[in-house]
Amino acid sequence: REKNRTTRGILNNNNNNNIVIIFTMEQLAINTIRALSADMVQAAVSGHPGMPLGMAPAAYLLWKEFLNFDPAAPQWLGRDRFVLSNGHGCALLYSMLHLTGYALSLDDLKQFRQNESLTPGHPERDLTPGVEMTTGPLGQGVGNAVGLGITQSHLNARFPGLFENYTYVFLGDGCLMEGVGQEALSLGGHLGLGKLIAIYDDNKISIDGSTDLAFSENVR
Repeated sequence: REKNRTTRGILNNNNNNNIVIIFTMEQLAINTIRALSADMVQAAVSGHPGMPLGMAPAAYLLWKEFLNFDPAAPQWLGRDRFVLSNGHGCALLYSMLHLTGYALSLDDLKQFRQNESLTPGHPERDLTPGVEMTTGPLGQGVGNAVGLGITQSHLNARFPGLFENYTYVFLGDGCLMEGVGQEALSLGGHLGLGKLIAIYDDNKISIDGSTDLAFSENVR
């Protein structure tokens, strides 16, 4: 709501001349998410910074304008659900949970990918406050999100007006290259799950290289 306000950043170049850069508050928030996520990966010398860097704007907008949640009551039944299907990008999720007030401290973020920490290399349900689903194998989170969407639809039919929550899922190219992801999305579409929202990180890259090597479907 303060996205039009600006802040000033000062950089010093090699000639000791100050360069003034003006950010909107919105851009500053997005850059903070990016920097925090990248710092976690850098400190651990392990992890995946690309997805958090690319999806930070989408995460910022989702948490700020759409997601209905309460950090003080993570298990509130009326909350919206968020699933990170491309779980290797979990530094983004941990950054958002920390910045939006969940019980995940800066020290917890500094323990990213360390043994017995609250910030493991892939999200784990019942370990990290605010994490709805354990995800790791690509496509698994898509299936879980469809399951959550089915549950919401069923409960809302049984108890009209009590379960109006949405399920949001971030998914990547790898998730759509897995059979389980395609099958789950097909079922979700067939059932008309109108409160299931999938946000596709279409960056056209995989471990093997460009997705053109193995994936050419026109996914909309």
